[in-house]
This record gives sequence, structure tokens and C-alpha cells, in this order.
Amino acid sequence: MCGIVGLFLKDKALEPKLGEMLTAMLITMTDRGPDSAGIAIYGTETKGRAKMTVQSDTPDTAFVGLDKALTKVVGGTVKMTVKSTHAVLDIPEGTAPTVRAALAGIDASIRVMSRGSSLEIYKEVGLPKDVAERFGIAKMSGTHGIGHTRMATESAVTTMGAHPYNTGDDQCLVHNGSLSNHNNLRRTLRREGILIETENDTEVGAAYLTWQMQNGATLGEALTSSLDDLDGFFTFVVGTKDGLGVVRDPIACKPAVMAETDQYVAFGSEYRALVNLPGIENARVWEPEPATVYFWNHDTSPTSSKKAA
Repeated sequence: MCGIVGLFLKDKALEPKLGEMLTAMLITMTDRGPDSAGIAIYGTETKGRAKMTVQSDTPDTAFVGLDKALTKVVGGTVKMTVKSTHAVLDIPEGTAPTVRAALAGIDASIRVMSRGSSLEIYKEVGLPKDVAERFGIAKMSGTHGIGHTRMATESAVTTMGAHPYNTGDDQCLVHNGSLSNHNNLRRTLRREGILIETENDTEVGAAYLTWQMQNGATLGEALTSSLDDLDGFFTFVVGTKDGLGVVRDPIACKPAVMAETDQYVAFGSEYRALVNLPGIENARVWEPEPATVYFWNHDTSPTSSKKAA
């Protein structure tokens, strides 16, 4: 049992409050997942630059001089902002593979949480309230984001076991449920060159979508394909640079509710995660249908498609 929240803003006036609203939603889901939590924020981007969020269990030593060391390696300025056990690296666009390889040589204990032009992921062991507070999530702005509270049932309670998972530029995924064919799929995806770092089935789901999109699928098409290729029961909430997607398996035994107004689209494992959103009393509220893909993009109209079970 885990808790998922997601928020896609249509109204730019709400962007300074994205972190505040997501934090409140996340904390409401604490009893669905008290062992760890994580939030993905799609915030500002800078032309010609990219972001890489990294984590260390020993940030007081691991992050000292890291920006200077990386600057020497990539041949361009690397800037760093430390937030508790995480640091956001501001790197030249296109240098993420070089930076990742350099990190392994500098300190193998430093883990990459996310990469992309606008995505930042923060996740740690602990109560959702404590995790959000240590990173100052409530003060962050952005266009959309997703969050997850975890109750570990299939793997250890660790930072890397927490959601969201990032397996492609500006892509992330959270999951409630269980995949039965993740071991076979993990081997297949690794042969295709997709980096998978944990034994968590959720990372396999994220990697599958990355692989589909690297082969030309849209987010909606990748989510539709998942209904054929992923066995088990699941609710996925997925973020990309421009959009948010939701899909449930054909049985749809995991709880989910959505709400939409002129200002936002919101997702919660339970309605109580949405009750404090502005204008919720006038929102269109519904339960996502089984085997139906929903996605919203800042450049297009909202879309849904249903695949026969």
C-alpha cells in the first residue's frame, strides 16, 4: 500500500505555490506510506543548461568541492546547490553522461536521482512531512509535479527504494501495485541499453516507458503499450518535461481519484489528498477508468484513450 499524488497546473498564477500544494497532498497520504517519500518538481530551465540531482549519505564530505571537480572534467562551468542530502548540479547541456561517469570516479557513493532540463527529484527515508521539510519542497515553484509515500512490501527501506524513478531525461514515474514480470523485463531493457540501478519493480516500469519513448512513442502511446507488456496490477503516474500521464491496469484494484478545474489537474490515491486544493468544490472529480490512458500536455488539449481489456 502506497500513496500517490500529482498536480499539473494550467494556471501560471499557481506555479509559485506548486511545492506548497504538493507537500500538503503528500503529507495527507502518510498513512499509506510512512517509511519513505519523494517528490518530483518540474521547475525553471535555462537555455543551454541542464540539471542533475544527486544524493549522498555523507553530504558534508561528498559534496565538498564537487562542482569544481566536475567543472574540470566537463570543460564547462558546473554550479551546485546543496539541499540536505541532495545537491542540484547545474551543468552544460549535453554533458549528463560525462558527469555521471565522472561522479563514479570521484565518489561511487554519490547517487543520481534525476536528470533533465527542468526536473528535480528529492527522496529519502522517513515520514513524508520530514522528507518534504528537509528539502524545502513547500517553497519550490514549478509547472507540475508528482509525489509518492512508500510502504515497502517487496524490497528494503532505502533511498534508492523510494519513488519517483527517473530513467530518461525529464521523465519520472511513481507506482502503486506490483509487477509480476519485472525480472524478465529488466533483463530485456538492460540489453537494450537502458540503465536500471535497483531491484524495485517501479524502476522497471519507468525504464519501460523510457525505452518506448526513445523508440519514437509518445507518452500516451507508451502508456497504452504498457497495458499489453506489463503483467500485474498497477497505477502509474508519469511526468515528462511538458506533461503528466496516468494509467491503471485492466483490473484497477488500486485506489485512484482525479480532479480537474480550469486551473489544474490533480491526482490522489484517495480524495482526501485533494480536499484542500483551490476550487476543489467546483472541480470535475472522477475515478480513472481501468485500461484507460489519461495525459495532459502544456502544448495540447487533455486526451484519454481506452484499450480493451
